[in-house]
Amino acid sequence: MSMITALAAFAGLLLLAILVEPWARRMRLPFSAVLVVAGFLAAEAGVWLFGDIGLRWHHFRDLVLHVLLPVLVFESALRLEPRALVRELAWVLILAVPSMLVAAGITAVLVYYGIGHPAGFPWLAALIAAVLLSATDPVAVVALFRERGAPRRLETLVEGESLLNDAGAIVLFTFLAALASGEREGGALEVAGAFAWQFVAGLATGAAIGLLGAWVLRRRPGAIERAAVSLVSAFFAFVLAERVLHASGVLAVLAAGLAIAFALDRHAPEDRSFVRRFWGHHAFVANALVFLLLGATVTVGMFTERWLAMLIGIGAVLLARGVVVYGLVALLGRATPLVPVTPGERHALMLGGLRGAVTIALALSLPVALEGWWTVQSIAYGVVLFTLFVQAPAMRPLLDRFLADRD
Repeated sequence: MSMITALAAFAGLLLLAILVEPWARRMRLPFSAVLVVAGFLAAEAGVWLFGDIGLRWHHFRDLVLHVLLPVLVFESALRLEPRALVRELAWVLILAVPSMLVAAGITAVLVYYGIGHPAGFPWLAALIAAVLLSATDPVAVVALFRERGAPRRLETLVEGESLLNDAGAIVLFTFLAALASGEREGGALEVAGAFAWQFVAGLATGAAIGLLGAWVLRRRPGAIERAAVSLVSAFFAFVLAERVLHASGVLAVLAAGLAIAFALDRHAPEDRSFVRRFWGHHAFVANALVFLLLGATVTVGMFTERWLAMLIGIGAVLLARGVVVYGLVALLGRATPLVPVTPGERHALMLGGLRGAVTIALALSLPVALEGWWTVQSIAYGVVLFTLFVQAPAMRPLLDRFLADRD
């Protein structure tokens, strides 16, 4: 596929998102769900009119990994309220690290034994599927929290969990994908050291670039200049970590974004608002492209040949989320001096475990060398489609009930 074809496809998808958004808003339909349908219909119409032009999901891998994911992670970091994050940091870390690992482990076991085909779906495929399904998408549920006047604590817990476990899931996915494709080899000690380097060096690089960006922000009087500084900080941190230091670019973007967010917290509200709107526009484009790509790359064969794997994935994700929220979180609330998460808040956290843009982006980045990659991608697509067309519509009445229980 030529570069011109790729650029034309990119421009066409972006134009489609712009055309669909106001129509979805007028019809009061979920924008993400409409994008999926629009992407599918556009792809089918393109094949009918022009035939197969050779455009495949893996042609967008670099765009997804090196542009869209950094934008989504940095924008999520800026959207957090720093002071609220500090107050709830202990719970956010619990939800994002041990809870995510427990949920991923449960999901991997259920998916592996549920599919029951070690030759065509090995443990590595099950682990990769579990990791990419660990990334949560809080956009819809947080918007509903604000609409319904939910406590600020809930927003912080859901957004903070999503930001940190998305970054962790991306790092784990990238590492496991490199093992699957043969890009990374060696013994257990060497592999563990390489992962530790990616983690620590990525965070350190992002923190250093973020602090440098924060220092520059204090000397730039204009809102546009501050937005430009944030943009340079995000992608310079990503490139320096990923290309020069061979560390995690996503963790670098996360650390840089948090440093910039804390720096902006000391600026005038209008300056913070402009920078967040600037990144909000970028995130809108990134989210729209990801959901359009989902629609454009989903195939009927996934539903006819991998429907059982999709159902197994959906069940595994829901069960793992339930174990973490109603089991681990409740247990730690009783066993630690932390302010406990109430039953009503746990219900809301259960609702907050939606899957969206990051899960799709990782599914679009799967190495074809992975045994069972199409099954993994089908599971990811199935879980996200379940989120869009079943969980999200059911969320409003359930949240109203759970918030009433909190009172």
